[in-house]
Amino acid sequence: MTSAPHPEHGAEDLCAEGRELYERALRKGRITAPEAAGAPCLTDLGLLYPAPDDADRLQPVAPVVALNRLLSGPQARIADEWRHRKQLVELFAPLTRVERGPGTSSDSPALRLLSGTRRINQAITDAMAEARHEILCIQPHAGLVGPRGSVAYPVALERDQAFLDRGGRFRTLYQHTLRHVSNVYVYVEEMHGDSVARGLDEVPDRLIVLDHAVAFLPADGPGSLALEVRHPALIKYFATTFERLWQLATPMFPKAEHRPTVNGVTPRQQAIAALLVEGHTDAVIAERLGMNIRTARVHIARLGTTLGSDSRAQLGYLIGQSGILKDRDDER
Repeated sequence: MTSAPHPEHGAEDLCAEGRELYERALRKGRITAPEAAGAPCLTDLGLLYPAPDDADRLQPVAPVVALNRLLSGPQARIADEWRHRKQLVELFAPLTRVERGPGTSSDSPALRLLSGTRRINQAITDAMAEARHEILCIQPHAGLVGPRGSVAYPVALERDQAFLDRGGRFRTLYQHTLRHVSNVYVYVEEMHGDSVARGLDEVPDRLIVLDHAVAFLPADGPGSLALEVRHPALIKYFATTFERLWQLATPMFPKAEHRPTVNGVTPRQQAIAALLVEGHTDAVIAERLGMNIRTARVHIARLGTTLGSDSRAQLGYLIGQSGILKDRDDER
């Protein structure tokens, strides 16, 4: 009787046997090849490698080294997204100050330069008063500490709570270091409604996207200039960038975030289902959601099992019939 093949998975879904063997290898310094045969994922993921002096023995890679290597891909994607966004700002910000000819409006309906903290805050407040569905926000360290942050947060709390009271959804990406800043913690704790905060070690500059219709982002270092963007292509780019970063982020305050399943389907599997029905390949799905292709295939297989699918074609049909995407769209 042959044993079942070892299921493919990523490092974030390390199986129990793989974890136990890796811990044993770390304690002993090495394990034998037969010992490691039950968890081939350890060599596939680069957590074990042949000993230089004995090919039948395997040595563990130090956890810190393995973690840095596994994180290098997501960190590189974040850096690429940030460089792209910075290039767009550097390109368009000077153009917004070009003198217009007679009879032309000083502001473009698709791109407007806002000057001065008062005007910027008023524009954001006006846009939020009209928002009804979802606000995406990236909030870096700058501006959230010290006197400036202490003055801004009571105003932001009242404005944001009014949006949540209308039934809106608020998602915010912070730098992980901000979890220990008092006004950030108080802000997250006092917000009532569908508000979720996640963190990354590094985030781009500040960004606010409202109802996938208007976005605000800084146009200079000191924060005295901002761009109000209403161009659909740029809004789509900003929202896509946010979603990719969101998939890489972790809950900022885990007790505050409750992510229930829908008919047994997790939020991650819902995201995969949405891309499957759009016809994307496994490789594209993995890249879009910031995971390796083996992990994506594991999630697809679990999704198929949950929905009772026997084939890829049937899975697409069952996704449509299950209603999981309707529930996901209703959350947006």
